[in-house]
Amino acid sequence: MYYSSGNYEAFAHPRKPKDVEKKSAHLIGSGLASLAAACFLVRDGQMPGENIHIYEKSDHAGGALDGDQLPDVGYVMRGGREMDNHFECMWDLFRSIPSIEDENYSILDEYYWLNKDDPNFSLCRATIDRGKDAQTDKKFGLSDKGALEIAKLFMTPDEDLYDVKITDVFDDEVFNSNFWLYWRTMFAFKDDQSALEMKRYMQRYIHHIGGLPDFTALRFTKYNQNESMVLPMVKYLEDHGVQFHYNTEVRDVDFDINDDSIQATSLTIKPEGKDDEIINLTENDLVFYTNGSNVENSTYGAQDRAPGMDGEIHEGGSFDLWRKIAVHSDKYGNPDKFCMDPEDSNWVSATVNTLDDKIIPYIEKITKRAPLTGHVVTGGIVSVPDSNWLLSWTINRQPQYRDQPKGQVLVWLYGMFSDRPGNFVKKSMRECTGKEICEEWLYHLGVPEDQIEEMAEKSANTVPVMMPFASAYFQPRKDGDRPNVVPKGSKNFAFIGNFAETPRDTVFTTEYSIRTGMEAVYTLLDIERGVPEVWGSVYDVRDLMNATVQLRDGKPITDMDLGLIKRFELKEALKAIKGTEIEKLMKEHKVIQ
Repeated sequence: MYYSSGNYEAFAHPRKPKDVEKKSAHLIGSGLASLAAACFLVRDGQMPGENIHIYEKSDHAGGALDGDQLPDVGYVMRGGREMDNHFECMWDLFRSIPSIEDENYSILDEYYWLNKDDPNFSLCRATIDRGKDAQTDKKFGLSDKGALEIAKLFMTPDEDLYDVKITDVFDDEVFNSNFWLYWRTMFAFKDDQSALEMKRYMQRYIHHIGGLPDFTALRFTKYNQNESMVLPMVKYLEDHGVQFHYNTEVRDVDFDINDDSIQATSLTIKPEGKDDEIINLTENDLVFYTNGSNVENSTYGAQDRAPGMDGEIHEGGSFDLWRKIAVHSDKYGNPDKFCMDPEDSNWVSATVNTLDDKIIPYIEKITKRAPLTGHVVTGGIVSVPDSNWLLSWTINRQPQYRDQPKGQVLVWLYGMFSDRPGNFVKKSMRECTGKEICEEWLYHLGVPEDQIEEMAEKSANTVPVMMPFASAYFQPRKDGDRPNVVPKGSKNFAFIGNFAETPRDTVFTTEYSIRTGMEAVYTLLDIERGVPEVWGSVYDVRDLMNATVQLRDGKPITDMDLGLIKRFELKEALKAIKGTEIEKLMKEHKVIQ
């Protein structure tokens, strides 16, 4: 497997790998990484669909990319996905997957046209004092010292950030800024999580720094992520004969390991209601395993029921299987780094389904948009920094479900601190029913207190979900804690998903899942086509210059509060570039005046 850039290979069709029809594939889990890997096996590996088996312990595919309607409970989405125009592997795949609305165009076509016609941006990024615009004014509000702390992290080598927390590299100069409000709520980073992951995010999205305050950097799908992404992929795979085995747990994987090679030799599976079965494997039987899950142990509440919390590791779960596999080799990662501290990695989300028009005016006052036009509404999350739970909420284009009743709005919200009492409801978020979570949200919308309870009960149905490992991806780690996509020496086994390791890309994204699936397939089948490299904006001096100015809210570096010696050094450096292309470029990007 190798990386490519440009469009020379982007439109090439690889030739069929030798003897691929004699090979089979076994994919453990049916989340996005697994579905993507299966699609690449079909499209680029040209493996017969009937040779591909996907094992899923639930009764449907999609993993974290859900969009469910639970009987007698209501609509529920555990999370949402923000996408970028430089998700190179994602768009490489989705150009080939037909839309489920019209098979004459692809998911990429549908997505591209939608975001061309209705570009994304926010008109209110945050509120305080019960629904008042926080007047962040698209500013980061960083002091020179805070900006330098961020620049220092950006330049720090990875090895110096192993097991380092964000609190070890930033102080209040950053934590009290708008920048940190934008960052922590958009990406769900907590203060004591991984500085290494934060550095990766900054480098990966340096070209989008200016779009953080108003979300102009983002794009969204037409419907919920299940209907817009998962169902088209499942249909594509089923149409090619891929075998889905639902209600089937994979209990164990056995290996033959010696000094220079690794081969998976058997799977132990348990179909629902049946005894364990052993599937023996040869070198021609490829195994793709999604190790770990950020939605593991999700517990659902309802309008009148709290979600509670289950942070245990259970037999048959994704972390349980990873722990069993990790015993075989130190190349298989360290799952305990990510799954043993659910108090630090959990958050609660909720889906609010409005039932009439009483809540709508409070939404419109904040978003400055009518939510039922079919166009962008919030443009991303609206965060509430004076919320004890640190609530954020969003309304994507409506309807979010194709069968959603006309006139109803679906709101997704989440809180980063599930153990703290609310401002209005004096209970922790995890202890609250859906109705009580809605009450807290309505309080922060500015609904009069004497109307909140009735409105939450009669004008909305709210379904909360507790996810103990929601931000487990961001736990401090070191090299080797996440296993490589294809461990060194592996003949037929690969890790995929957001707990596998691939260079430069960022976890907790759809692109990461798809990239790991693509890299795994291209490696084990030796596909004669490059995997698109991570977009190289971190190496583009123009993006670096833009980000430098944007982080300082448009101020040039000549306005920095520097000591006498450093000011002299800057003056001499500017003299050295005077009259050169470098000076011209710096002026063009407003780095200097």
